[in-house]
Amino acid sequence: MARQLSFSKYEQELRPELRQNMNIAESTEDVKKFFVYTIQKLFGRVLERKEAFTYEDIRLDPQEQSGFIISDKLLKDPDFAAVWRNSDLSNIVKRIADAAGNRHKHLEKNPAKTEAKICQAP
Repeated sequence: MARQLSFSKYEQELRPELRQNMNIAESTEDVKKFFVYTIQKLFGRVLERKEAFTYEDIRLDPQEQSGFIISDKLLKDPDFAAVWRNSDLSNIVKRIADAAGNRHKHLEKNPAKTEAKICQAP
């Protein structure tokens, strides 16, 4: 049986910042942006290299079953693919996507509140 790597420690470190960012998100685009930033930080810690991926390599997509989409370029990277297959990283990204997806759905259902925050007069 192959050894399973665990990165839940990194998830716990990033969770408070994610929660705070989701609370201040004023639009669905903010939610998507904060999701990507959080995943970039997570992948940077896991892979220990910052240039491993770009902003476009992962995105929140609440319509997908997983809640997110990872680019083929990233999935074909041998270092990333090995970690993705042999760790809990996919489960962690799924949990983060679920949290972001819930906020996304909430903001989508209440566009008037979002517009009111954005269009406030000084």
